[in-house]
Amino acid sequence: MSLILCIETGTDICSVGLARDGELISLRESDQGRDHARQVGVFVDELLSQTGIAPEELDAVAVGKGPGSYTGLRIGVSFAKGLCYGLRIPLVAIGSLDALTEVAKEDYEAGILSVDRWEEACLCPMVDARRMEVYTRVFDAAGTPLSDVSAEVVTAESFAAWRGDGRPFVIFGNGAAKCAGLLPDATLIQRLLPEGLRGWHRRRSMRAARRISRTSSLST
Repeated sequence: MSLILCIETGTDICSVGLARDGELISLRESDQGRDHARQVGVFVDELLSQTGIAPEELDAVAVGKGPGSYTGLRIGVSFAKGLCYGLRIPLVAIGSLDALTEVAKEDYEAGILSVDRWEEACLCPMVDARRMEVYTRVFDAAGTPLSDVSAEVVTAESFAAWRGDGRPFVIFGNGAAKCAGLLPDATLIQRLLPEGLRGWHRRRSMRAARRISRTSSLST
């Protein structure tokens, strides 16, 4: 049995989840401004108190490693590292773009998403970096990276290597909607309203827990 604390502070949402054997058992999150430095510790205390779990029972901590807000990521990673150091348990970093891509794949496989010719699609998660810039990386439909992580100022010519050849180009994440007008051939997955964002973060926490639960070589 594995008990994983999952922390995500790289966007406007501060999200803390607790998962047992890859299943989310409790969650706290807020999109009420960037108050992550105060919220993350409070949320962890609330989760442990609600579930009756002592910190010493945790097997590992998973934290979002970005890309995302530098200040937000620093808060989450610093808190997670301190907790792991004190408890002498593993810290596992989860890439935000990789996690978003896994969520899109799982939603398609569950029938939640409908994208024609999914098997040929290029998947492009986007994390908002303000103005017309996004943090992004392109994946194939199997989740294999096709590009490096980059900060992209999106124009009509962006991602030309993966657009215009007839393959679906699928964009999603909290930076995708603002780019849709410049990428008219792209398929936009809408997950931008507050409830939608909470859903993405909930699934990311669950995915992180599953990845850790399947890893047999955890060490401090």
